[in-house]
Formats: sequence, structure tokens, C-alpha cells
Amino acid sequence: MIDEIVQKLKDANQPKSDFVHLMDGFKDPYLVLIACILSLRTNDRTTYPATLRMLELAKTPHEMKNVKVEDLAKAIYPVGFYENKARQIIELSRQIDEELGGICPDEIEELVKFKGVGRKTANLVLSLGFNKPAICVDVHVHRIFNRLGYIKTKNPEETEFALREKLPLKHWIDINTLLVTHGQNVCKPIKPMCDRCPIVEYCAKII
Repeated sequence: MIDEIVQKLKDANQPKSDFVHLMDGFKDPYLVLIACILSLRTNDRTTYPATLRMLELAKTPHEMKNVKVEDLAKAIYPVGFYENKARQIIELSRQIDEELGGICPDEIEELVKFKGVGRKTANLVLSLGFNKPAICVDVHVHRIFNRLGYIKTKNPEETEFALREKLPLKHWIDINTLLVTHGQNVCKPIKPMCDRCPIVEYCAKII
């Protein structure tokens, strides 16, 4: 079943948000990391231009650690908690540059040591930045897999570990982008568009 679901979502070729397009295009794990931090608790429409403004100031840990907090905060406004995120990104950049030789960690256990970096962000860095099998679970992935009845979990962290046990490894890298895009376009939290859903036949919970 899951192979068919993934293929149908790929074939549907639903439009990605500008931010998802941007993230998919990053090949630098550091850029994935700091862009993902900006996106937390902020919608893609706000995060996308904020990320572009941030990258005008700096694109490497060495450059970013020297940016003034007030300048970065101004650039990323109005993302949620923009002042805290500015401090977090600058300090994280300092740690990477001065303590890790400018190299972003490629292990989840090391990434989550950074202040404010959780498993969702760490997994996205591994999958998009390093092309390593990792399951990034956000609200879309959690919601859609539970609606499908593929798993039964109470929160995104439970979903990640349930999917690690059940989801074939070959789908780990692609699944976040596919389900985020599907969740933004069709399988929305409220009033999902089941009449337009390419995988409705597999859904255990038709809304």
C-alpha cells in the first residue's frame, strides 16, 4: 500500500510552496539547519522571504557569527520569536565555526545538542542536507499518516519512531516533502479536500 501511496503523490505533482522549493534546492546542511529554525511556528509564506533576507546577510557559519543580533532580527521579522531565533542562529553559527571547524554535524545526536534544535529539524538536515535516510515528522506528516490509518500515534515524536519501524527506508528522504506539499494543498487540518485527493482510496478517515 505505501509504495502505491508514495507513487500517487509523486504523480500528482502538487505545487510546492516557495519555501519548500527553496529547502529542496539547498545542498548545504548549514543552510537547511538555519532555514528550518526560521520556519518553526511560522507559515511558509512568511518564512520564505525572511530566509532570503537572512541569506543576504550571511551564508556560512563564519559569516553569520559576526552578524549583529539586531540586524538579523530585523531581517527575519516577522517570523515567530524572531529575536530569540536571531540569537539562536548566531550562537549556533559560532559553535559550528569555532568548535566544529565550520562543519555542520551529520548525526542526529549531535544536532539536537544545539539549543532549540529538536528531532524534526535534525532529521530534515540529515535528509535534505546530507541525503541520509531520516524521517522528518512535522504536523503534516503526523496528521496524514494517522488519517490514512498507516499508524496510530498521539504526537509527531511517536510518529517518527513508529515510521522508523514501518516505513520502508527508500521512502524516508522523500516523505516529508511529499506529505508537506499534500497537506498544504489538499489534506488540510480543517476541511481537507477529499474530492481532490489522489490517495483518498487508501484513507481510513474520510472527513
